[in-house]
Amino acid sequence: MTKVLLSLFLAAIFVCPVESKGNNIKENEEKISFHQLLQAVSEEYVKNPSIPDTSQPKVVNPADVSILAGDNRYWVTIYASDKYERTKALEAGLDIVEISGKQVSGIIHAKSIKTLEEKGFVIALKMTLSEYAQEFFKDFPPNDSAYHNYDEMIEVLQKIADSNKDIASLFSIGKSIEGREIWTLRINSSVKGTQSSSKPGAVFMGAHHAREHLSVEVPLLYAVWLLENRNNPDVKKYIDTLDIYIMPMVNPDGAEYDISTGKYKWQRKNMRVNPDGEIGVDLNRNYAYRWGGPGASHSTWSDTYCGPAAFSEPETQAIKKFVEERDNLKTLISYHSYSELVLYPWGGVDEPIANEKDRKVFITMAQEMAKYTGYKPQQSSDLYVATGDTTDWTYAAKGIFSFTFEITPKSSYSGGFYPGIKVIEKTVTDNIKSAMYLLSVTHNPYSVLGK
Repeated sequence: MTKVLLSLFLAAIFVCPVESKGNNIKENEEKISFHQLLQAVSEEYVKNPSIPDTSQPKVVNPADVSILAGDNRYWVTIYASDKYERTKALEAGLDIVEISGKQVSGIIHAKSIKTLEEKGFVIALKMTLSEYAQEFFKDFPPNDSAYHNYDEMIEVLQKIADSNKDIASLFSIGKSIEGREIWTLRINSSVKGTQSSSKPGAVFMGAHHAREHLSVEVPLLYAVWLLENRNNPDVKKYIDTLDIYIMPMVNPDGAEYDISTGKYKWQRKNMRVNPDGEIGVDLNRNYAYRWGGPGASHSTWSDTYCGPAAFSEPETQAIKKFVEERDNLKTLISYHSYSELVLYPWGGVDEPIANEKDRKVFITMAQEMAKYTGYKPQQSSDLYVATGDTTDWTYAAKGIFSFTFEITPKSSYSGGFYPGIKVIEKTVTDNIKSAMYLLSVTHNPYSVLGK
């Protein structure tokens, strides 16, 4: 896929020829600059004033959303006054995207609308996904050329790993259902690859959901920033004493499918072909903690379909194996979009964490990280109960202090899943500050209690 912006900074930064090394990995000793990457985003606005200002919704030509013309999903707004009703709506097949007072909006398959109505929900607004997208759609290249597709992400990871071989290594934790590697950058001054380490570990993950492309940029550019600033005293301290893992694209198949035609397909799930021909499993409903319970759909066509069993998907199986093999992991952030929230367990049950000390750690850490981003900290289930998610399982299974970041924007009126390139710089830099806070307490999360 052609990337206008990518060609700009590649021409300036990657000046030597690159040879393929297999598995889509490319090797080159040239360094990649964090500031040049972000500067390229700003410069593209100056050179290409036609790129839209995505701080306001933009109505585009219906041809831009023609890819959704035959899609069987709808955007609906319903009345749901509390988290209990929102959970019931999830179970009926509604993928809740936004909450505003007593109304919620989201995406639902045509087959599930009757179920939603049978459960007593009043539909205040209903439009096809293509009709909705006409109002809020942001076209792919050139407008969103700053975002990294799968191959471009690999190239960036390999560049920074090759430029920092003494402390960085790149390996795959497993393959997706279509055979793509799930690449992970490891930063550790003592060991490489999959070697074990006794240093406290931190994990940063992006793109469980395909259409959430900004959730790739945040951990990817954080990796670039960390290695570029490796000699900064604070950064060096964490590199010397911690075991840091960054996996920017957990769902590579879905992410590639979402942009495969140059027009967004609003894909959320992976690319599993289900027995009835429906596509995809929601990876963030496929983890084992309370799998298949409230807030997860068992309808294959639903965007929140939890799969036939816990860990049925190779992507979640790979993460399960990765986590279970590393007893040193202490903290984790899973980046999603959108809503500007810092969420902590439980999400799959409507009750607080029973361990009072752990609960206080979660609350304190969430509040501190929210200060850097301006996001709202809260327990996940205060939105609605949704079983089978990443952070519930990593905490329940391994005691990892795990957070879901719902990053920028705040609503569909500010860009929704496709907010454009203007938001990248601020979103990345704000989240670098919160990620640094996470590293600062990874050695002992209980230290935040000051005892």
